[in-house]
Amino acid sequence: MPLHFLTADGELDATASDAPLPYEDRERWRRPYRPGPWRVAGAALALLLAAYMLMSTLIIAMAGATAEAAVCLLVAALVIACALRLLRVGVWVSARGIRQVGLVSTTTLSWRDVSAVRTVQQPVKWLGMPRTVQGQALLVEPRRGEALRPVLTDHNADFLSRPGSFDQAADVVEGWAAENRRP
Repeated sequence: MPLHFLTADGELDATASDAPLPYEDRERWRRPYRPGPWRVAGAALALLLAAYMLMSTLIIAMAGATAEAAVCLLVAALVIACALRLLRVGVWVSARGIRQVGLVSTTTLSWRDVSAVRTVQQPVKWLGMPRTVQGQALLVEPRRGEALRPVLTDHNADFLSRPGSFDQAADVVEGWAAENRRP
């Protein structure tokens, strides 16, 4: 019994294409790129802080100060929620539209309301801080209303020090827009 999937023949890889897999649901919201190392490291540090806070909650509760333990537990839960939300921040696409998820807000725009999606050279924020540097940004221009803030930049927490990943993600978002936008 030959086990072709364990060999290096490449027979199975030869049939691979860029077509979506049959089980992929295009109506499901998906992020067209992986979260970057800066975003993951920030969330990991927040979860580490929450672990220390939960340990201090246990110590405070064992000492008998239940009100203080409850406050510490509430703050730890808030830090955990912020860390999880930090991992969800970014751009999400589906056949219905594009969604820009921020730490405290989410903006959704359907593809029929999008007039253009393009990559431009402009000053961008470095890791979301007030300092700006020259970089690339993916802009979504709506048909009417105010323009969205840059959807992706090459200096945000997902793409800092990964310019190839930014180009690939921008191409994927532009591809989704070209495929689903209606004139």
